[in-house]
Amino acid sequence: MKYFVLVLGILFVVIVFIFNFLVVKRNQVRNALSTVNTLLKKRYDLIPNLVEAVKGYVKHEGTLLTEITRLRAEALSGQKSREAKEAVDNEIAGTLKSIMAVSENYPDLKASNNFMHLQKTLNEVEEQISAGRRAYNASVNDYNNGVMMFPMNIIAGLLGFKEGDFFSIGEKERENVNIGEQFKK
Repeated sequence: MKYFVLVLGILFVVIVFIFNFLVVKRNQVRNALSTVNTLLKKRYDLIPNLVEAVKGYVKHEGTLLTEITRLRAEALSGQKSREAKEAVDNEIAGTLKSIMAVSENYPDLKASNNFMHLQKTLNEVEEQISAGRRAYNASVNDYNNGVMMFPMNIIAGLLGFKEGDFFSIGEKERENVNIGEQFKK
């Protein structure tokens, strides 16, 4: 009886340790995701200024400006799943890439101090978003290792811990920007 209680006590301590370990890892994932969301909000806040700076110079590129404005509104509207937010964010990144590529054809725009500042700020934010995504994916990897490795996977399954999803880039972000196609829109 004494050994049974001792084994039960040790088992309880191990379960508590594993539970706390997984909670810490899950909270690291949530923190990393929150950081990425903050950076995305910063990007969304730059979009209206970028649109205004570009609008006067690129009258033929109205479709791109309309599209980026629509995507920004969609990104800021309501509660979406992480996957839906990621899809919209990937579209925004691709459209911003197109706007920057099209701006190459407008020397007056490229010479504008306001546009140059916005472009520099946007590039910095994009680098921060990229770093934030890497940190998020590293946190998800650590968490998933905890959830999937034996014997923690048994306890994680019993306590309802599920694998986390990694950030991935969309098809639009992977593609090279075809400036000629942008002029046809």
